[in-house]
Amino acid sequence: MRLEGKTAIVTGAGSGFGEGIAKTFAREGANVVINDLNGAAAERVASEIALAGGRAIAVAGDVTKIDDWHSLREAALSDFGLVHIVVNNAGTTHRNKPVMEVTEAEFDRVYAVNVKSIYWSVQAFVPYFRQQGGGVFVNIASTAAVRPRPGLVWYNGSKGAVVVASRALAAELGPDRIRVNCVNPVIGATGLLTEFMGCDDTPENRQRFLAGIPLGRFSTPQDVANAALYLASDDAAFITGVSLEVDGGRCV
Repeated sequence: MRLEGKTAIVTGAGSGFGEGIAKTFAREGANVVINDLNGAAAERVASEIALAGGRAIAVAGDVTKIDDWHSLREAALSDFGLVHIVVNNAGTTHRNKPVMEVTEAEFDRVYAVNVKSIYWSVQAFVPYFRQQGGGVFVNIASTAAVRPRPGLVWYNGSKGAVVVASRALAAELGPDRIRVNCVNPVIGATGLLTEFMGCDDTPENRQRFLAGIPLGRFSTPQDVANAALYLASDDAAFITGVSLEVDGGRCV
């Protein structure tokens, strides 16, 4: 198993891509800390992992708050002793709409969840990883970071910030044996789908978005999990600062 003996924290793991990542990591032998703002959702995923024979705990918390990051780190260390991997998956968006219709509150929330959460994860875990002798961050960004489209301007910008910050972190933290990489998924059938589309989730509306994906389907949690697993594993021991598109050719 590719993550045997390792402990991974996955934020936003109560559903969608995060749930897929958490369950895949558990199947590959990792101890997994399931973080989500929705505590009941986190508990459900942790319970399902345990029923499947894996090891997981649920820790409710808000990734935009440093105190919650400290609590998350301490819960992981208390239960599993060490932390090797942090997957910054938690994210949100404003609805797909003209830029002048996005409110300040929507803007602030998008940047707090998508960008400031990574700032806090660095504050909470870089000192620990340095003391430990290394670690791994996998940040879930988006194809919106590299091929932005109208209607999601500030979401695009937030994910662009994740990609650039991740590359800069990789350069700065490499000497500490801390690797930092991104996964850039294309749109998927998650709880944010209607927000990304900016319209009702109908077969006709889905087809409009699928038309731009050469492989002809949305991304799935398993697609994203497979990429995150590779980047988190020792198979990628010499890979840092990359952004791996999981997009069916959308960014070609």
